[in-house]
Amino acid sequence: MLAHLRKEERSLLQYITAFLAVGIMILYLGKPELTQIYELSLSSGTKLPFWWFVVFLSVGTMAGFYLVSIYWKLLGFRCDPFLMPLTAALTSLGLIFLFRLRPQYAERQFAWLLIGLLVLVIVTTVLRKMDRLADYKYIYVAVGVILLIIPIFFGQEQYGARSWLNLGIFQIQPSEFVKILLVLFLASFLAENQRILTTGNNQLFGISIPGIREIGPLVGMWGISLLILVFQRDLGTALIYFCTFLAMIYAATARLFYVLLGLLMFLIGGTFAYHIFSHVQARVDIWLNPWIYMEGSGYQIIQSLFALGSGGLFGSGLGEGLPNLIPAVHTDFIFSAIVEELGLLGGCAVLVLYMCFIFRGLMIALACKDDFFALVTAGLTVLMGFQTFIIIAGVIKLLPMTGVTLPFISYGGSSLIANFVILGIILNISHEVNGGNDTEH
Repeated sequence: MLAHLRKEERSLLQYITAFLAVGIMILYLGKPELTQIYELSLSSGTKLPFWWFVVFLSVGTMAGFYLVSIYWKLLGFRCDPFLMPLTAALTSLGLIFLFRLRPQYAERQFAWLLIGLLVLVIVTTVLRKMDRLADYKYIYVAVGVILLIIPIFFGQEQYGARSWLNLGIFQIQPSEFVKILLVLFLASFLAENQRILTTGNNQLFGISIPGIREIGPLVGMWGISLLILVFQRDLGTALIYFCTFLAMIYAATARLFYVLLGLLMFLIGGTFAYHIFSHVQARVDIWLNPWIYMEGSGYQIIQSLFALGSGGLFGSGLGEGLPNLIPAVHTDFIFSAIVEELGLLGGCAVLVLYMCFIFRGLMIALACKDDFFALVTAGLTVLMGFQTFIIIAGVIKLLPMTGVTLPFISYGGSSLIANFVILGIILNISHEVNGGNDTEH
């Protein structure tokens, strides 16, 4: 029965392998100017023909996923068989478009992917017993606040956000990892205080509410995180924190009152931030009318809209569009490049992959018998969902642009590693849920 789970997983990976190989070969054969001597930055000074890079990228990526699946089989790991193939599909699509947009970034992303798979193996081996994580909620708060404060004093500013730490050979964005700590803290706290938060022990205008002792630490941690992120100008991450907070408290209590109160606080806080912080005002003004800023700050979103519009239903074809006209297209705006060259159908296919990931995550959360496990899985799943929605809504001008990555697709080492940690935690819980019987899935 265990072999059935991993066999199904590897059969799905075969389709992803074909998809990656076809995509890379289309670009390689269609771009003869790329067949030049290419210097791999990972091996100092070594120069190899470009086709070696194509082989490394294609074979190495899928070999990595296959090896992880085989390792899990040997280990007796009974996790969900669909989440890793979905991750492989999203990651492969990201590598194809990074290879098309910036081969150097594809090379770095490939290196980060191998590190991410190693992290996935470590998480699914060392953190198999997830129930122990519920005992350290205030440590998550302390570590999270420290990680958010450090970039304010020692960080570097990139793309308008001062949230990066330069460690010499590479840079990291601590807020990518703090979001995991935030979910673990919220899950632990909500599971412990679920009854009192649901029924309340005080009355206000006929509505039962919990006391300050129960709700205080929750709101305090959430408020400190948001305030620090606003000062870092990392508005996208702040919005993800806020949405995840509301979703988890609703999942724990099933009370619409908390959601309405949160939205009211968001409205008041957003209005306050718009009038106080110039960078918030600039983001909103560009969102409302980017055309009057087309020579400056509005140029990026305008080029994104042109790319989305020129893609049509079927797209211009892989490698045939002009997505390089969009600044930072390999990070925040990679979805615009996908839609331009693969069309509306390609963009919808990407959304379906994310919806499948979220569906599997929520199914695992619903199957959990332990409140902490259920809240962790639901929190991490909705976090991924909100991040996807916020960045895609930003590039199509449905929301102000916030500057977060498209999970598993955009270039970014911190984001990719953090997403593999999230995947590992969800898979660990799915293993617990499965309980040795793979027919559960």
